[in-house]
Amino acid sequence: MTPLLLSGERFRVDYRVSGTEAEARAKAEAICVEQTVEFPRELLPAGPIPDEIVGRVEAFEPEDPAAFRIRISYAVECAGGDLVQLLNVVFGNISLMPGIRVVDLDLPEAVTRWFGGPRFGREGLRELCGVRRRPLLCSALKPMGLSARDLAAQAHAFALGGIDLIKDDHGLSDQPFCRYEDRVAACAEAVARANRITGGRTLYLPHVSGPADQVFARARRAKDAGAGGLLVCPALVGFDTMRCLAEDDSLALPVMAHPAFGGSLVSAPGNGFSHGALFGTLTRLAGADLSVYPNFGGRFSFSREECVEIAEATRVPLGGLAPSFPAPGGGMTTDRARDLVEVYGRDFALLIGGGLHRRGPDLADNVRHFVGLLEAL
Repeated sequence: MTPLLLSGERFRVDYRVSGTEAEARAKAEAICVEQTVEFPRELLPAGPIPDEIVGRVEAFEPEDPAAFRIRISYAVECAGGDLVQLLNVVFGNISLMPGIRVVDLDLPEAVTRWFGGPRFGREGLRELCGVRRRPLLCSALKPMGLSARDLAAQAHAFALGGIDLIKDDHGLSDQPFCRYEDRVAACAEAVARANRITGGRTLYLPHVSGPADQVFARARRAKDAGAGGLLVCPALVGFDTMRCLAEDDSLALPVMAHPAFGGSLVSAPGNGFSHGALFGTLTRLAGADLSVYPNFGGRFSFSREECVEIAEATRVPLGGLAPSFPAPGGGMTTDRARDLVEVYGRDFALLIGGGLHRRGPDLADNVRHFVGLLEAL
């Protein structure tokens, strides 16, 4: 057999596996084999394939009477040097099996150096927006059904008020009542005009998710129109597509990740991914400078603990990759600002939509008021 060229480096995945101890040990063995060789262990040739290629159980600890936390390591070469194969090894075939959840990823520099991670990260994005201390403030252009002109007027008002980030609502695509190119051109021009008036640095992030053969064309049109960043739904277009956008030097724009279509990956406690692993670690590996997720106490069901877990995963050391911004949103109101600062500190981006409209009809004044509240905290 041709010798295998293996470095000896391994990455590790913590799984939460449901069942009795005997059932969990059987599942651990299945994970080791299924995620690598997918071949009967007893039929493998002796040597490096069973010894190095097949996953290796490194820890097995009870979490509660019905579940165990199991750490399994894999040779870094199994991941092939790319994000798609890394995900395939971490949770490919076993995603089809009940009672297995990815809790945490421990990735050595031999893996993280494959990825650029966030191009700007927290410090770079603060520099772009000209915000040194307070949390960033973000809102979305909505509702669906408004024309490109109406959305541009909204963007202009937001920027006049001094908001930091204006994103398309993730439901805006290329609908006949609001074509993509018309919207991006109008909104980018409106924000640029407001910035000239105020001297501000508001960024506009159009939503570029769409058919696979159009995503990069949309991103380049956004860049050409003067957009300040990109909004991407990685669960819809693919995490590696988002990575390619983030690492494209011809674009060189900050990327905001939206969680649409990703909820089923975290919503069942016995399956999928932990909140931190998906919206923190994985989204950061894939190059997002900001990771949007539903905040606790809003209209979604994420708990405070789950949200804190996401925020932690956006900042903890991950090779040489920059920390990203957690961007909690979903039914946020202006009166919760102080509570959120107590939970997240000042390094987060607050995504607030309807709450900015409810204060009154003058959007620019509403934004000024809320920016003032954040600066006073």
